[in-house]
Amino acid sequence: MVKFRFGILGASNIANKFCNAVNKIDNCEIIAVASKNEERARQFAQKNNIIHYYDSYVQMLDIEHPDCVYISVTVNDHYRLTMLCIERGIPVLCEKAMFQNSRQAKIALQRAKDLDVFAMEAMWSRFLPAVKKVKEWIKNEKIGTIELVQTTLGFIAPVDFENRYYSSQLGGGVARDLTVYAYEILTFLLDQQIRNMTVSAKWSESGVDITNHITLSFENTLVSLMTTFVSKVEEKMILYGREGKIILPFPHFAEECFLYNREGILIDHFKDSKTENGFTYEIREVMHCIQKGSIESPIIPHKDTIACAELFDIIDATNENSVLNI
Repeated sequence: MVKFRFGILGASNIANKFCNAVNKIDNCEIIAVASKNEERARQFAQKNNIIHYYDSYVQMLDIEHPDCVYISVTVNDHYRLTMLCIERGIPVLCEKAMFQNSRQAKIALQRAKDLDVFAMEAMWSRFLPAVKKVKEWIKNEKIGTIELVQTTLGFIAPVDFENRYYSSQLGGGVARDLTVYAYEILTFLLDQQIRNMTVSAKWSESGVDITNHITLSFENTLVSLMTTFVSKVEEKMILYGREGKIILPFPHFAEECFLYNREGILIDHFKDSKTENGFTYEIREVMHCIQKGSIESPIIPHKDTIACAELFDIIDATNENSVLNI
């Protein structure tokens, strides 16, 4: 069987995890990596046993023309590189947040549709067994109607106005680093329409958001999402229903989840003991979709990526400490 050929744009740390995941999948390989720095590309290729490396993204795409490209550069360059791939008819798997705003998302994903090219945001958390177990519990009404959801994600990011967390030039900010997880895991779990949203944000002197608080009203459920770069918080999602609650610790890289009845007694505990590298699930999804001729994944459809990019627009419009209701 002919192997599925991945190319990588960006010799980043997270791309090392991607390489490790590809190595765990049969009939799949990485044929080339490109970076703006040739030495960085060479070292990355040597470390991950990749034969070809380039200091030009365009040259790599035009010479190698892989079956799919994994984009792992900083957020500020996601749109440009996504468009480079789409215009060449090359499928794209791009790290979250795939776009900085809804204009980029709509233009790129419409172009992918027009040219019949697969494109997907690498929201790997949606594929994790623990997250899928929570979705199964919800579908089977294990806690009845969900009334409330609380999510907190956060850590103390190093304060350096030139790093990927704090640099506005690199697309920094907590929205595109953590809020993207909180929001897209939530919308994956809740099959409901948003009726109302309130967004507030705190901003750093470098011009990026460092804390977000988002409240959402769904058809049946009220939600609070809190994310931050300035405090180490207890990272978890709690879903409260009329018949109990579900706790999902570390939802963005979840390994377990807990189900309680209405009396607060633990009645089920799922522990993922099989997953070695959670990226394998999204990689298999990409291969499956491309091989069958799909242009988007039903697990991470274009509309969800666009919806999250629209949230970024709202956050960006708040300025310091202001609140915007829609």
